[in-house]
Amino acid sequence: MSHRRRLAIVLWFAAWLLTLLPAGAFASGNDVGKNVGDLLKHYAGELYGGVVAVIAVVCLMNRRYVELATFLFAAVVVAWMVFDPSNIASAAEAIGKQIFG
Repeated sequence: MSHRRRLAIVLWFAAWLLTLLPAGAFASGNDVGKNVGDLLKHYAGELYGGVVAVIAVVCLMNRRYVELATFLFAAVVVAWMVFDPSNIASAAEAIGKQIFG
């Protein structure tokens, strides 16, 4: 196959692909990575909350209140660190300024 024929096939395929894709897919305002990340973060938060709720109900049914309180405290701390890292960073910076001046 000649180079001109290959180039013609590639250009034809590119033109065909551009006609199929919506114009919005190439807009500079779309941030697909951020949108998918936010969606996955939302689902992870819901899943985390569900797991915490199930474990809390099991602790309540078995009347293990001290373990429940410890678990819920740990769950809140972990959720704070995982789902709000910017707040953790600013809190650590404030603590560092308090300690080191």
